[in-house]
Amino acid sequence: MGEGAASAGEPATAGGSDPGREEGAAEAFPILPYSYVVGQDALCRALEIAYVVPAVGGVLVSGERGTAKSTTVRAFARMMYGELPVTLPMNVTDDRVIGGWRIDALMAGRTEPQPGLLEHAGRQGMLYIDEVNLLDDHIVNLILDVVSTGLLVVQREGLDRPEIPLSFTLVGTMNPEEGTLRPQLLDRFGLLVPVAAEPDPIVRREILRTVLRFDEERARPSSDWLDQGAALDRERRATIAAAREAVHDIRLDDDTVSLCAHVAAEFHVAGHRGEIVMAHAARAVAALQGRTTLVPGDVRAVAPQALIHRRREAAYGDGLDWTDKDQDRLDKVIDEA
Repeated sequence: MGEGAASAGEPATAGGSDPGREEGAAEAFPILPYSYVVGQDALCRALEIAYVVPAVGGVLVSGERGTAKSTTVRAFARMMYGELPVTLPMNVTDDRVIGGWRIDALMAGRTEPQPGLLEHAGRQGMLYIDEVNLLDDHIVNLILDVVSTGLLVVQREGLDRPEIPLSFTLVGTMNPEEGTLRPQLLDRFGLLVPVAAEPDPIVRREILRTVLRFDEERARPSSDWLDQGAALDRERRATIAAAREAVHDIRLDDDTVSLCAHVAAEFHVAGHRGEIVMAHAARAVAALQGRTTLVPGDVRAVAPQALIHRRREAAYGDGLDWTDKDQDRLDKVIDEA
């Protein structure tokens, strides 16, 4: 496929609309329906987890180009919010990110604040950064500070605004062939999902069929296939939104807390964010599956994405892959706990 969560309450649709048939197929479906995405189960699960429990802290997607990273993120955003995500340009400046003064007002002798992209993301629900590893570190740091604190503070060039509460899901993608993030920044992303070209020829065939059919159906004035995709997306959105409400009733038991700490210690991860993210994400998995209690399998499902970028190897640009050996080690720790 081509390249290609959030404020509290029901999924936002501000500024967008539910895919419908009043428009032509191409206009109504600018991106493949989320329910038709093939071969990105791990990424889809991470995006859903981050939406259900925003405290997870966002998702970083690492993989070579042409692996549908951006397609999947945009399809998810359109399903949950009714529009594509707020996207940070590569050469963005500080004032475009956090806000500044309106240039046209200044030229007219007036001072009017100009909201930045972070405030737009707070209203829409998601901030998407493509090639986040190529962004200036101080811009990434600024964004991650807002994500972790939930507050935007603007104090610059005579502009001193009160703290602005913001909540959105941060999603970044990067191609590790072009460099990675510093360990301090990697650690600030809750989950990391490695993606690669699909090795299974059967799955590759299904990806190709889906892409070709999407291009064909979008060229039609109307499309039952795309309508069905929109209906499936509405059902999935309702399930994810219900999980977000239900997760507040899922309590972390002592066994799960101990298991998260034990797994993090076994993999020698830096700091303590690994086990914190693991615990939050495990609750989200249970909620998405309609359960009110946690099982060891919930930790098993999220541990790789919570730990992979916090291992010591990641500090040297290596280790952003979860190997069979890593999985065997995880299985042994959980089974013996």
